[in-house]
Amino acid sequence: MGHGPAVKLGKDNAAEYKTRLGIIMFVIYTLTYASFVIINATNPSVMQTIIAGQTLAVIYGFFLIVFALVLAVIYNKMCTAAEARLNK
Repeated sequence: MGHGPAVKLGKDNAAEYKTRLGIIMFVIYTLTYASFVIINATNPSVMQTIIAGQTLAVIYGFFLIVFALVLAVIYNKMCTAAEARLNK
């Protein structure tokens, strides 16, 4: 049983691109989340606003979850394309 030999990995020419992209997306998400925290800390009554039958807090919370997933998909697609382009 067990597994076969480990795959030999070479130099990843897209590493710098992927790192930069990851940091940019991290900053975007962090600012989005920080605004959620700041609103809750400074003016929590805003989060009680009803929109489409739900409070803004619930909508914003679900948005944060979906936004993280969307960023992950975008990151994956962009990194895969960069690897194919740069690691020929």
